[in-house]
Amino acid sequence: MTANTQSRLRAYVTGLLVAVVFLGGCASVSTPANPRDPLEPLNRGIYSFNEHVDGLVLKPAAELYRLLLPPIARTGVSNFFSNINDVIVALNNLLQGKVQAAASDVGRVAVNSTIGVLGFIDVATKMGLEKHDEDFGQTLGYWGVGDGPYLVLPFFGPSNFRDAIGRIPDYYADPVTYVDPSHDRNILWGIRIVNRRAELLGASRVLEAAALDPYEFVRDAYLQRRRNLIYDGNPPREDFDDEKDEKNEKDGKKPQARAPQRPGPTISRAMQGMEEPIYSVLVSGEPLTPAEEEAQQRALAPQSPASPAALAAAVK
Repeated sequence: MTANTQSRLRAYVTGLLVAVVFLGGCASVSTPANPRDPLEPLNRGIYSFNEHVDGLVLKPAAELYRLLLPPIARTGVSNFFSNINDVIVALNNLLQGKVQAAASDVGRVAVNSTIGVLGFIDVATKMGLEKHDEDFGQTLGYWGVGDGPYLVLPFFGPSNFRDAIGRIPDYYADPVTYVDPSHDRNILWGIRIVNRRAELLGASRVLEAAALDPYEFVRDAYLQRRRNLIYDGNPPREDFDDEKDEKNEKDGKKPQARAPQRPGPTISRAMQGMEEPIYSVLVSGEPLTPAEEEAQQRALAPQSPASPAALAAAVK
């Protein structure tokens, strides 16, 4: 392990320890409105800091990047980093015992890295090799590790204690970590971050138009989506659902039937991408197709930016 890597790891662990120290103090000041977010005062401060960093640095860089590069070039860059991320996905699928999915992920990397010219062309999807979404935080959740309190990380965005710890193994599983010299590695990290933020420019505008409290919107979306991901789209009923049914029974009301919670096609990749935009711009996902980008731009037209029809079109 290089001295540079050790210093980064120490800084990351120190940040987590600081958050743990604040947990007791912040939780004792007042009873949190959301029991899953006992660190809300601290989290809101970090969220505000991240928003300022985004407004001053990331968003302008992403807008310039989007202006200078044509869509076909941006799609190629997104595919390149998505192919690299498939290495992390394959490892975590294997750790979860999902051998068939892991084999598909390895096949994606092999096909896209060769026929797809280092991943710039996504040939694997056209061949029927499904794209998965796994990380070490999900692996820990799969094996029963609780998510812990909601936590907003500086620069990285929404997380929780389990997922924050899970970022460390994912860092060492990421092929970009081992690029040498460090100058080239830093360039790749920079391009990945700016490209990811450029993918999410439309999603952030949807957030601004739709949410009265962006912090709560991002938090609730993150917690719900992480739960869906861990249970592969079919999570069990939560405790508050059972409590609501018990109350209905006492009041003589029939318990409300609930369908399995699945992300489904009603959440667009733009909104899903908000898991890491707004969640974290450090992991690149699938770019929007030209048709999706066009539909999103129509939905965000100035004449009715926050109308129900516009928002429905944006997440269709």
